Amino acid sequence: MFDWIINFFKINKAVTIEEQDPMKKFLIVGLGNIGTKYHHTRHNIGFKILDFLVEKEDVTFETQKLGDLATFRFKGRTFILLKPSTYMNLSGKAILYWLTKEKIPLENLLVITDDLNLPFGSLRIKTKGSDGGHNGLKDTQDKLNTTKYNRFRFGISDAFSTGRQVDYVLGEWEEEENKKLPERLEKAAEVIKSFGTAGINNTMNTYNGK
Repeated sequence: MFDWIINFFKINKAVTIEEQDPMKKFLIVGLGNIGTKYHHTRHNIGFKILDFLVEKEDVTFETQKLGDLATFRFKGRTFILLKPSTYMNLSGKAILYWLTKEKIPLENLLVITDDLNLPFGSLRIKTKGSDGGHNGLKDTQDKLNTTKYNRFRFGISDAFSTGRQVDYVLGEWEEEENKKLPERLEKAAEVIKSFGTAGINNTMNTYNGK
């Protein structure tokens, strides 16, 4: 008759151990620039994806050291979402600080960024690679001292004329893009959860090119 009591304590003990296991914690970083003038720009898609996920999970961001943070749990995993407040070019400073503070292993880091080389809304997850000329990834690589970290690229296309790249990247989404964004943001949220629960390889196989 006391079996249910024994099982209750076994379950709660397992939960406690799980919460202490650093392998169950994931740092998800959306790259972007702080300030209202950047809020709706293509370059800020990392922020936009995390804002969408935070609303979906009914949690809120809190301003902390070097960025805004929000946390939620899903299938026994803890997801720590970070929007660095260091501006794009110093993103690595915030990433390294929170990886260290939360004792999160490098393989549990996912950095979300925009990508000019991918069609609008296209998704690509990789475990390593160059910065591709992206200043946020360049600083992340410098601060982590490695190119081997997980990154999630969201395509913004390269529909700009010669010499207009900066204006395009820092420009706002077109009307047609805004119509398609909600579905793409939903898919991006799935990628993040899959990364924490199914692993990077399964996530790449499932979502790359989708």
